[in-house]
Amino acid sequence: MPPAQEFNQLGILAVVLLLILFYGGTMWMSVGISRKKENADGYMTAGNNIGFGISAASMTATWIWASSMYASATAGYTYGISGPIHYGLWGALMILFIYPFGKRIRKVAPRAHTLAEVMYARHGRSSQLMLAGSNVLGSLISLTSNFIAGGALISMLSPLSFGAGIVIVAAGVLMYTLWSGFRASVLTDFAQVMFMLGAAVIIIPVIFFVAGGPGMFEAGVAAGNVTPQQENFFSSEAFMNQGAPYIAAVLAYAIGNQTIAQRLFAVREDLIKPTFVTATIGYGGSVIGIGMLGVMALYLGVEPMNGDVNNLIPQMAGTYLGPILLALAFIMIIGALSSTADSDLAALSSIVMADIYGQSVGKKKANPKTMLLVGRISMIVATGAGLYFATAQFNILDLLVFVGALWGCLVFPVIASFYWPKVTNAAFSVSVLAALVAFLPVRFEWIPFTGVLGFSVELLATVGIGVVLGIMSFGFFGLKPAIWVGGIATVAAAPFTFAGIFTGGLRDYTVLSASLVAYAVSFLVCYLMSVRSKQNFDFDVIKDITGDFDPDTPQTAEQIVAAAAAAKASETSGGSSSSDSQRD
Repeated sequence: MPPAQEFNQLGILAVVLLLILFYGGTMWMSVGISRKKENADGYMTAGNNIGFGISAASMTATWIWASSMYASATAGYTYGISGPIHYGLWGALMILFIYPFGKRIRKVAPRAHTLAEVMYARHGRSSQLMLAGSNVLGSLISLTSNFIAGGALISMLSPLSFGAGIVIVAAGVLMYTLWSGFRASVLTDFAQVMFMLGAAVIIIPVIFFVAGGPGMFEAGVAAGNVTPQQENFFSSEAFMNQGAPYIAAVLAYAIGNQTIAQRLFAVREDLIKPTFVTATIGYGGSVIGIGMLGVMALYLGVEPMNGDVNNLIPQMAGTYLGPILLALAFIMIIGALSSTADSDLAALSSIVMADIYGQSVGKKKANPKTMLLVGRISMIVATGAGLYFATAQFNILDLLVFVGALWGCLVFPVIASFYWPKVTNAAFSVSVLAALVAFLPVRFEWIPFTGVLGFSVELLATVGIGVVLGIMSFGFFGLKPAIWVGGIATVAAAPFTFAGIFTGGLRDYTVLSASLVAYAVSFLVCYLMSVRSKQNFDFDVIKDITGDFDPDTPQTAEQIVAAAAAAKASETSGGSSSSDSQRD
């Protein structure tokens, strides 16, 4: 195994030119699709008619963000060979598992803009604000973490400071997203993800062979750099600490996050399945591959710079890549964080436009010009807030855990609201609040969970296992198989979860047990409050309440093709053909 090389940096001029090239290119793309008279609905969901290639690339790019890259590498460094597998595989499968729910959501609300908007039509204002509020907070924290990742990358691989880095990234993302909103986000996502995947295919093998190739694994074991659990492909430690908690967290992220919902509402309805399947493969392959950089660092005995494992990817790139490939890696990470940062800005603006302004005045009374102004102002405010949080000493991890828990509390009530007409506004709201109240003391260990309390936590967590697997099964197979899967999973897991009933057990894995408790409580409360309800909600009402705010809605691709065909028929067949096609 060759010795570690000197750590390389890019010069200020090189970094400035790369950033101008990247953000200048995205700005050029955004200007190219801009309209003199922007449409409010197009600004939020691009006319609900995005094609397969752009939608699949955008979904992939939104999930492959800088924190996802860094977390996968951290999983590899912490848990060994199985770490990136647990991170990337389960995250990818969650994309796949939510597409059946996506089809149902689009069926009942074909032209909605946000999930919160649909909850307003389904339940009322309180449920809408719960979902919208969690999305605003989550997107703001995601935006902040991407700014932090960009600032850290620029300060590490160039002489520029962290402060200069976050300002450059924030200004660049805002510049091209503000121009055309969501349409700019999805179009630039396509270019960014193509570049990211191409760069990853080159960079990862180069680092692997320059760092020593297959020999690094034997040398790492001989040097005592890895433990038996880190060597084990089926590590139980990796599954309980990384894989299982991530299944619950990413399912919540997929259902509760507006960046995903926005793409669901934007893609053509008949392309939902291929879009999600393609994004599953793209995300899984790329994130697992990038996570292997953390595995290499583990076997090589690399100590993270400044003791921060988030520095592993740029550290490995700066150590084992030459100037040209280092520039390629730099742009790859900038592309990853920018693709998600612009998605966060577009998501935030759509929530403010549709949920805070649009539904407060009513769909028919909303002024499209005011909506656009509100959306653009919200992007500017969100960027300023993200910069403030990035420079202040806030614990972003604790905030991320809080928002992730809130989404976990929302998963069952949200899904049930799209299928079960008995679910009431009270059941939705109370179940979410009860789950949050149960989650917080478990996650942050505010009180000792021993004896009866410990048994209660493990009982609820065991039920939570059945709820998670039941939800995953329900989308594909329907209600009866989901009940069987959930019931069998709960019974089968009980001997293991209660194995240490007096000395510990599932409660020892705090993150996992807290997330499962949130799922269980939200399910139990929502079900028990709804099962005796006499409400029989008519889902057709949702289509009437949600929909376009801007009467000047642009034609869809199908409408344009039909109009062109009608015009051609008119030219060849005369006026009768024209009148026939108008009647059709």
